[in-house]
Amino acid sequence: MRQECRHFESRTYPNGETVRKCDLDLAPDAPWRCPAQCTGFEPRMDIGWTYGTMVSPKTPDEPPGLDDGTAAALLDEAEDFLNEVGPQVMADVHAEQQRAATPAWKRAFRRRKP
Repeated sequence: MRQECRHFESRTYPNGETVRKCDLDLAPDAPWRCPAQCTGFEPRMDIGWTYGTMVSPKTPDEPPGLDDGTAAALLDEAEDFLNEVGPQVMADVHAEQQRAATPAWKRAFRRRKP
């Protein structure tokens, strides 16, 4: 990925996992590479920035299937699945939060539907 693009983002978590992504979601082969002629490429404006000594870990090796588009197709399929189940997951979380917000004594004395 083009680390000199202003839309490139990299974050390393305490467990050592590193996320590399395009904030515009224009890199279907992320975290390995950006499109050759990316329409969203803009150079970083690094005026006034101070850089520390931390170095982001090496980008993982490219998986097989990256050149023929099968990796991108698999990631698209996974994204479609998550978008499909997302509303149900959010409804479940909301219901659980509402149940947890109800005082215990109200839950004990509520009427049960037959």
